[in-house]
Amino acid sequence: MLEAGARAPEFILTSHEGIEMSLSDLLQNGPLILYFYPADFTPGCTKEACSIRDIHNDIQSVGLQVAGISPQDEDSHNRFREQHKLPFVLLSDPEKVAIKMYDVDGPFGVGVRRATFLINQDRSIKSAMLADVRIGRHTEFIEKAIILRETAGLKSG
Repeated sequence: MLEAGARAPEFILTSHEGIEMSLSDLLQNGPLILYFYPADFTPGCTKEACSIRDIHNDIQSVGLQVAGISPQDEDSHNRFREQHKLPFVLLSDPEKVAIKMYDVDGPFGVGVRRATFLINQDRSIKSAMLADVRIGRHTEFIEKAIILRETAGLKSG
């Protein structure tokens, strides 16, 4: 897994809307919380996505963006977003291009590791978290990023 201080690799993936998006596109409006997850509609991934949804207003209030990446196709992502009212972008990576770039491919190439990155607009990785089964640690990671931005006076207008 890429560590804090590394440069986040550029990628181009297709969003749940069928639109090609790059890392640079995602960073245009501010720093990014980029999270990788194994699959839409699984209990753990649903819990993680809904926990991010539930604090999304706080995330946006400090100028952060969110995007999730998994191997499922755009249709699956679109249904997952609609069913759980997810307000953030989901990107499809069926060939595991970004998954491999960020070194979060599962053991022996099976599955995807659950990882979350905080990426600054200059593409530097500010912080990173890997916790495959302890999903709550990812929410705590994001909440900490929100608090740090609030205390640094980095709320958006």
